[in-house]
Amino acid sequence: MRKVSLFEAQIMPENVTNSQHLIVGGGIAGLSAAVLLCRDAGVRGKDIRIYEQLGVAGGSLDGAGDSDTGYLVRGGRMFEEHFACTFDLLDSIPLTNDPAKSAKDDIFEFNRMVPGSSNCRLVRDGKPAEDRYDLTLSAQDIVDLNRLLLHPETGLGAQRIDDWFQTAFFDSNFWLMWSTMFSFQPWHSLVEMRRYLRRFIHLFPGFTRIAGILRTRYNQHDSIIAPIQTWLHARGVRIETDTCVTDATIEGTHQDRHVTSLTLDDDSTVEVGPDDSVYLTLGSMTDGSVLGSADRAPKLAEHVAGGWSLWRKLASRHEGFGKPEVFSSDTGKTGWNSFTVTMDGADFFEFMEDFTDNRTGTGGLVTFADSGWTLSIVLFHQPHFRGQKPGTYTFWGYGLRGDRKGDFVKKPMWEATGLEIIEELCGHLHLSDKQRKWFESAKIIPCRMPYITSQFMPRQVGDRPDVRPHGASNFAVIGQYCELPRDCVFTVEYSVRSARTAVASLTGRADPPPPVARTDLDPRVLIRAARVLLGV
Repeated sequence: MRKVSLFEAQIMPENVTNSQHLIVGGGIAGLSAAVLLCRDAGVRGKDIRIYEQLGVAGGSLDGAGDSDTGYLVRGGRMFEEHFACTFDLLDSIPLTNDPAKSAKDDIFEFNRMVPGSSNCRLVRDGKPAEDRYDLTLSAQDIVDLNRLLLHPETGLGAQRIDDWFQTAFFDSNFWLMWSTMFSFQPWHSLVEMRRYLRRFIHLFPGFTRIAGILRTRYNQHDSIIAPIQTWLHARGVRIETDTCVTDATIEGTHQDRHVTSLTLDDDSTVEVGPDDSVYLTLGSMTDGSVLGSADRAPKLAEHVAGGWSLWRKLASRHEGFGKPEVFSSDTGKTGWNSFTVTMDGADFFEFMEDFTDNRTGTGGLVTFADSGWTLSIVLFHQPHFRGQKPGTYTFWGYGLRGDRKGDFVKKPMWEATGLEIIEELCGHLHLSDKQRKWFESAKIIPCRMPYITSQFMPRQVGDRPDVRPHGASNFAVIGQYCELPRDCVFTVEYSVRSARTAVASLTGRADPPPPVARTDLDPRVLIRAARVLLGV
């Protein structure tokens, strides 16, 4: 199918049909499916309905709050230039404040204007680590990394990362930077680590500086979700927020089965006709998120969130829906806490610019290597929110090991209040009493996310459903927990690719996604990566 330009997308005639397209989940996968249905499959916007359990669409690409009460971002996904499905999608989405420019154009323009390259990726003992550009890999670590790169995925099964590498590997700078950049833990899937190594091997030359990673101008809700919503609303797509789909009725045989109805949380039923299509987002990495405050730690959610509950019901009754318990049964291994800080005044930001030798917004993740919590922070380019009050600054951080005690706050990060998190941060930066007063009026919002790395848990073939489960005549699975060969979860690209795969399969009127970029087959990329690993 010929690529539709930004301007053609506004006036392209629609293929009039009577079928309904029902999308469960208003995250980036569900929103992408709606865009692709309109843009590529010729579906009328009024025939598309999105059901989102939260009060706002966007899923894990969020951004909320204000300068007075404090801003919040639970986390952020990484981007890089080979995200073909994502940038094809965003190329058709005009900015709300500049319709002549696409959301894709804005991302690349911003990164040309504010290029990212960290001068202070690691901090030790209150100062930039002297070995911050050294991967500190042993000869055996390099051998093990190369063995993993060359090993067939099918032979790895459900092995953990720490099944493959020696204990000393996890003390290397490579692992510290790798794990905090992508949120890997030693007990996570070896298959997933292999996919990441191969998928992003072209980024190795800039690895210690986080070079090659693309950032959005504002938070990802303002930069991506809001323009998509505006585009969809203009076409009549209905997004029903605060509406949770609690069940789906599937009838027929294993060879030919179809969704006949959806059940909502108010016990009402949405009938699904034989010509209708259903797109199911199963599971969510930010389901069950709980917020805390400056003086209150966020507690673990007491109930199973909607996306996981629906998946468990379907998997218990029907073959081919995978095993949700593989990913969601141990929140002690799949969760971490993040925090967002809103400050009046630039004192802390000016201090960090001098400390890191990076202009605000150019350095990316700063990790405290000797932190028990494995604490990291990011100072965003300001303003990070549309409408952010002048003189207000906001930054984000997280602790990869929320289960361990802090070094200055002697409790697990999971039990820490916002003020205690700031106390821990100040301790690692060796701030004076006078400098600590910068935070006296700060708004601090900690957030506990029990499933944030659930997609990384060790898995086997069949644990994740196919986008089009066997025999599915009118439904598909989208999001982070379906199976897509070679691509990497915890990325926007994975969700958009799943949506494009589903729309192409169910409608037959849209192109399937292009193959995943194989930079791991480029000899020049491999030579450069080998030189980085060898430190030459």
